[in-house]
Amino acid sequence: MSTFSLNPPAPRKPWFTRIPLISRIGRELASGNTGTVLAFLVIVLTVLALAIRTWGLVVLGLTALACVPVIFVLLIAITVGK
Repeated sequence: MSTFSLNPPAPRKPWFTRIPLISRIGRELASGNTGTVLAFLVIVLTVLALAIRTWGLVVLGLTALACVPVIFVLLIAITVGK
């Protein structure tokens, strides 16, 4: 039996396609379709605007606080080179 195969292995899916919450958006990003991502961003900004209208500036502070770990991970990823 040889170690060579006529069928190459299937390409690995990106890690973000395995997370249920963002899997559809991740698949759309991987395929190059940005329409779904833009629609998601519009929905997030609309929810943020409605929350600011309801609760005021407290929402902006909580949003900034929630973004701190995300930006920290992005900075580490840039530093490592991924």
